[in-house]
Amino acid sequence: MSIVVDQITKYYGSQKALDKVSFNIQEGEIVGFLGPNGAGKSTMMRILTTYLNPDEGHGTVNGHDLITASKAVRSSIGYLPEQNPLYPEMYVREYLQFSASVYALSDVQHRIDTIIGETGLDSHAHKKISELSKGYKQRVGLANALLHQPKVLILDEPTTGLDPNQLVGIRQLIRKVGQHTTILLSTHIMQEVEAMCDRVIIINKGKIVADDYLADLKSDAVQEIEVEFDYKVEPELLQQINKVREVEDLIKQQGFYYRLKFETTEDMRSAVFDFAHDNELRILALNKRNKNLESMFQELTKD
Repeated sequence: MSIVVDQITKYYGSQKALDKVSFNIQEGEIVGFLGPNGAGKSTMMRILTTYLNPDEGHGTVNGHDLITASKAVRSSIGYLPEQNPLYPEMYVREYLQFSASVYALSDVQHRIDTIIGETGLDSHAHKKISELSKGYKQRVGLANALLHQPKVLILDEPTTGLDPNQLVGIRQLIRKVGQHTTILLSTHIMQEVEAMCDRVIIINKGKIVADDYLADLKSDAVQEIEVEFDYKVEPELLQQINKVREVEDLIKQQGFYYRLKFETTEDMRSAVFDFAHDNELRILALNKRNKNLESMFQELTKD
């Protein structure tokens, strides 16, 4: 296991920020770590990077205990915090040389040349960091986090403030890095998680409320069927359908357009069609809405 979190709890005074949180991340996984503001994401990531100690429970990163082997943990991970801590007065190559000396790397120039090429910084390596765009500053932060070839990469909001073109570049870079590195990625941009991650962990109020592969999480979500009739149908009639007894909610839309929610993974369009036929109702449109991560996130984290 690259990351093991076992019953970790953290308090800030009397407030419980993390409540017996547990999860494991296998080697080579790219995992999205999601939650609303104040849910405990940043606290968990600070514990995994040994900036904070848990009050209860324990964990390991790359087999190293978070408390008793914190130095070994820090040596084996790459970390890009939300506030990218760069030295703006330094040149890109100079900054990476400084970082390489901190890690006491061998064959420094070859490693720097390699990481500059991998992160697309070739044409900017001789520029001051203060002269770079937000996107290229993020690339420098990633280059620094990857310089010592860590086995685990922890990214906190790595795409915040980037324009669409920069988003594409950083997304491609993270996917490329994920081919040989375990990545834990925290972000508020759901589309980025769907584009980059295979698995999602959602935390709310200090507790894990979902931990599954994205495809499975979608298949387990509440299903919505959109149906349009050629005249008004009373909700009571729809809710009496024997074949559609799993109806959880019915939302009246404009005109004769209805949205039905079902607590089942079975495709219920045929049942709606059969009901309409049996009750001599004419259907003008019948669609199944695909659930996205944003709607699932809202369902799982609502009060």
